[in-house]
Order: sequence, then C-alpha cells, then structure tokens
Amino acid sequence: MNMTQELYIGVMSGTSMDGVDTALVAFDGNQPSLLAHDEFPMPESLKQRLLDVCIGQQTNLIEIGELDHLLGHLFADAVNQLLDKSGYHAEQICAIGNHGQTVYHQPQGDVPFTMQIGDANIIAAKTGIDTIADFRRKDMALGGQGAPLVPAFHQTIFHSQDSSVVVLNIGGIANISVIQPQQKVLGYDTGPGNMLMDSWCLRHTGNKYDKDAAFAKTGKVSAELLKQLMNESYLAQPAPKSTGRELFNLPWLDKQLSLFDLAAEDVQRTLCEYTAQTIANEVECYAFGPQPELLVCGGGARNPLVMERLTALLPNWNVAPTSDKGVDNDYMEAMAFAWLAYRRVHNLPSNLPEVTGASKLASLGVMYFADK
Repeated sequence: MNMTQELYIGVMSGTSMDGVDTALVAFDGNQPSLLAHDEFPMPESLKQRLLDVCIGQQTNLIEIGELDHLLGHLFADAVNQLLDKSGYHAEQICAIGNHGQTVYHQPQGDVPFTMQIGDANIIAAKTGIDTIADFRRKDMALGGQGAPLVPAFHQTIFHSQDSSVVVLNIGGIANISVIQPQQKVLGYDTGPGNMLMDSWCLRHTGNKYDKDAAFAKTGKVSAELLKQLMNESYLAQPAPKSTGRELFNLPWLDKQLSLFDLAAEDVQRTLCEYTAQTIANEVECYAFGPQPELLVCGGGARNPLVMERLTALLPNWNVAPTSDKGVDNDYMEAMAFAWLAYRRVHNLPSNLPEVTGASKLASLGVMYFADK
C-alpha cells in the first residue's frame, strides 16, 4: 500500500433496504479508489419492522431503541465480513463512514428533522474501528435539507469539460447531481426510483424486485394512471428538495389507484414509466454542450427497461452506467460515505450549500471512537 494512502470503509443501507453495501476505499489526497466491496443481507424480519416505522405506522421508543441496537450489530457484521473477505485488518482502517438507516426524513415544516438509526457505538466497539455517523443533522441545523449529500462526492470524481454531466442514483428514491462547466453543482431528489416498483412487485409476485423488468414488460403503460401520478405536488416543488419512503409508499400508491381498475402488470409498467419520466423531465433541464452525459448508478442501473426509457426520453444525452467510467454503479453511495468519513477526519467541508440549502459549508458527521 502507498504510504500516503488512507483507507476508509463506507456503509450504506438505502431506502430499498435490500441489504447493506460496504466499500473499502483508498484515498490518496482527495482521490478515491475502490479496493473491495461487499453486500450483506438484511434479515426479512428486521426489514419489515423498519418498513412499518418508515411509512408512518405508530411506533414507540422501545421499538426504535431495539431497531437502533439491531442495526448497529448488522452494520458491524457487514464491516467485519468485508474485512474477512478482503484480507484487510481493522488496524489498517482510519475510520468507518456509516450512513445509518433512515426511518424518517421531514426536511420541511415547522419542525424539520431527519432520523437515521444504527448505534455507531456498537459498530465502533464490534469492529475496533473509529466510526463516523449522523451525517445529515449538522446540515439541517444550518438550515439545509440534510440531503442529498452525495453530489459533493460526485463533483470530486466526475468532471465536466464542455458539456453537462448529470450523475443519477436510482435507489429507492432517485436523485441527481448536476455538474456543468463553470457552474456550482446542483443536486436533489427527483422522486421515486425503485421504491414503488419494488413494493408493487413484492405484493403481486413475491419477488423483492422486478429482475430484468420481466414483470413490467408483460404490461402496458396506463396514460390515465401516469397522468394521475404526475400530479404529485412534490414533483413541482423547486430545489433544494428531498423526499423518501414517508411520501412514496404503498399506501400512497393505493390511494392513487383507487380511481382505476388495472391489471397488476400494467401498474408495474406504469410505475417504471413514472420513474423514468420524472427523472428525464428534470435531467432535460440541464442540457448543455455538444455531448451531455447521464451517468447512472444504484440498483436502477440494472433495470433494462428504465435504462431503455431514459435513453429514449433523452435522445440528445449519452446515457450509461457509472461503471463505464470506472466507478462501480452498485457501490457509489457506499464509496460516498467513505469519502464523507475521510472529509470528517480531516475536518474538511463535505456539504454543498447550493445543493442542500444550508447557510454555510460544514464538515459533517459525528465521531464514535473505538477503544483501541
């Protein structure tokens, strides 16, 4: 290993809750390189308890406390498995950047707050590695949305020469980072990514997600339902903005569907189109230069129908997975939280006020020290 390199591990469990992604990243200066990665499964029983909380069902402090504890162990086990598989050791790692599991995100209103759980004390104790967590609340304390945080990382690894580069992450929610020549970076959540498609697919097929869009491909788009979905007020809000499972969930979808009588596969196909169109409508606003690029990461990059529709809806853009640019599209967000940990250790700013709406730059995250 280069002696100037520092190693960090990023841990990400997103809105899809399909598992815990871990990324072991080397930093030489500010430039990252991915050394190893892994995915650790989330037990179905734990996922269901989290979903119940996330969609606003009544809960209590005992439930939140137990979930916080269980997730701490889950994230620690994910890190230890990554170390076992990669051959690296805890003493080689500077710090872990742990996003935590978002259970509620309410950036607007009289009482804005965001809550990510997964006890970082447990992670630090069980791995023997200093752990940085709670990345979003400092930005919110400064008047920001606390999200999205990944555009600052995208700015580090992707550069715009003479045309727009938009980095699109399609997780449960879809978000974009807009990088343009001589412009400040923009970034926000466009709306649903995989979340509605996954939930509908699970309900009607028993599968966690629609592999290769097989279910959606058997249906057809309902123009009436699509029009109804497009009326969601979030889509018309100006940036900065962020959203999550608090809004886009099955009860929300069921309410939208109450006016229609559609085959399940037609709903699935329409949800796929909804994701693609809500993304494309935003991306098109940032067309600049002779060859704008849309670089896609997250689980949605593996959905061939979403990718096909984005390519069709954005004919003047080069649409490709970030893997084509040398950055693994499945582990982009985990890498971003390794980068956020690196920035915190060096007390460097890691938010972008023009993205989140915060009043100033800040180094985000809270350190939980391992007893070494």
